[in-house]
Amino acid sequence: MCGIAGLFRFTGDTEQLSRIVTEMTDSLVHRGPDANGIWVDAKRGVGLGHRRLSILDLSPTGAQPMHSSSQRFVLAFNGEIYNHQDLRAALPKQFWRGHSDTETILAAIDCWGIKATLPRLVGMFAIALWDRERHELTLARDRCGEKPLYYGWHSGCVLFASELKAFGAHSGWRPELDRNALALYLRFGYVPMPHCIWRDVCKLLPGSYLTLSTECETNNLPAPTLYWRAGEIATKLPRNDLDDLEAVNQLDTLLRRVVAGQMIADVPLGAFLSGGVDSSVIVALMQAQSASSIQTFSIGFSEADYNEAVYAKVVAQHLGTSHTELYLTPSDALAVIPKLPDIFDEPFGDSSQIPTYLVASIARRHVKSCLSGDGGDELFGGYNRYVWGRSIWHRMEILPRGFRQLVARVIKGVSPQILDLLGQHLPKSLQQPALGDRLHKLAEVIDAVSSDEFYQRLIYQHRDEESIVIGGNESPIWAEAEITRFVATAGGTDFSERMMFHDLVGYLSDDILTKVDRAGMAASLETRIPMLDHRLVEFAWSLPLHMKIRHGNGKWLLRQVLYRYVPRELIERPKQGFGIPLDGWLRGPLRDWAESLLDESRLRREGYLKPELIRQRWNEHLSGRRNWQHWLWNVLMFQAWQERWV
Repeated sequence: MCGIAGLFRFTGDTEQLSRIVTEMTDSLVHRGPDANGIWVDAKRGVGLGHRRLSILDLSPTGAQPMHSSSQRFVLAFNGEIYNHQDLRAALPKQFWRGHSDTETILAAIDCWGIKATLPRLVGMFAIALWDRERHELTLARDRCGEKPLYYGWHSGCVLFASELKAFGAHSGWRPELDRNALALYLRFGYVPMPHCIWRDVCKLLPGSYLTLSTECETNNLPAPTLYWRAGEIATKLPRNDLDDLEAVNQLDTLLRRVVAGQMIADVPLGAFLSGGVDSSVIVALMQAQSASSIQTFSIGFSEADYNEAVYAKVVAQHLGTSHTELYLTPSDALAVIPKLPDIFDEPFGDSSQIPTYLVASIARRHVKSCLSGDGGDELFGGYNRYVWGRSIWHRMEILPRGFRQLVARVIKGVSPQILDLLGQHLPKSLQQPALGDRLHKLAEVIDAVSSDEFYQRLIYQHRDEESIVIGGNESPIWAEAEITRFVATAGGTDFSERMMFHDLVGYLSDDILTKVDRAGMAASLETRIPMLDHRLVEFAWSLPLHMKIRHGNGKWLLRQVLYRYVPRELIERPKQGFGIPLDGWLRGPLRDWAESLLDESRLRREGYLKPELIRQRWNEHLSGRRNWQHWLWNVLMFQAWQERWV
């Protein structure tokens, strides 16, 4: 796990090029505090830089940028290739200098070429490869987008890096905020691919590579080529016709194999544990294949509605892990908030960024790499919306739209707090946490004209964000194009499966993986995500829906595997999100900080956002009439970001 950066088509001498690449990599020292390396060729205008977090082959033979044995290729690589020993066995016999996966990638490219090598890699990666014979630079990214890679034209050359802050090392870097990307950010709570908050910068798409030659036209980069496409996996794989026991056995075997592969490291390794299904199954399989107690880490809250640490502790005790927990306070959050613009480089509105960073920081005191349970919800139907969203839509669509609009107005006329009080008188089986806010969210979506519009509204943070972004209009995003393609190809796919695919190509890559990578790397901690091994992704999409959602519960198959290692009663409970008690904190310890960023005169002076709706919702939140915590947090994170970077 490391950071990479560099440039291409640079016009200048070796000293200038070396200085810029060094400064770019210096800005990424948190991604790789163990070593720094650069390689430049001023004649060809190319430079590669690397910051190293040593996980495999701690010796100098693992240093980067690294040359292939033929000397034709130079590689800067961020990530881990879990099957690299298998690849070595498949390659022609040769002399190996060390045992790093970087050396294996180069040998594979030397033998098979970059296009044939990428589909053979099992792992997470962002790659910058220079071909000294063809004078071409190839950028590549792993299938699901675990490792980030930005690129763009600036001052006549192509810049690329794991994080945007590295671009600032180039003297010609004069970024301009993209107001259309800002509009998208306020809709989703993140800037979706391929867009970036800065104009003329893109995120490389998951499962793609981009080859640049000296003939590339300035400011007119070619489109990336996809070597793996989630939509093709989801629509073209034949359905597995397995009985329940066969399915459980196959998933158990595959998970054990994947987890074992991701436990290979030359440094101490641990796991995040929330006590939920996904993290618990990863930890259970790690412990089942470890001769000693693995180290696990969790975050807790004094607020019971947000606290999963008690469940994590019980699971850890049952499995016999060496467990560490930290209880988060408002003062902890206040200490992290000033760091967020530097950690994420772009506006990023998922408030679970705070506990994710803190649990990564705690883990880093003990280990250098942690496994995470992320991805299980999207693959195995874990989010509540996959169950109740479909149920609600099927009940709604038979009602006249005019009637649904009337119901929406009635719900919006009652505060969430009163609805919560009324909900306490419902039968226990119908009671829901945060019922008032859930009903207000329902009121935003029930007049949708189709199931896909219903889901789009459901996941939007705000439906009319262009009304508050001055000069901003939305641009097309990659995920929506993939979803349209998926629906056209899949035909009558179940609504729940469409929701899951939507999240796989959008929310997972743009939000969850961004959060985990940046938070972990800010603490110099490598994060590994077994659920996103492409073999698991493909297996999950080969399963019929009833293997994932059954009897009104998600992740049915994953639960059956977990119950082989952890008693059912330790796991069965309503699903909780990994969040913070933001609503109360904004009315309390974070109020002064938020008020300063949302000041009306300040908003008008800065000229990015119209203040009227912002002030209205801030006042409604403070009064308790509405809980606008997520919407306000998105605005606050933009305000804090632009205070730092604009």
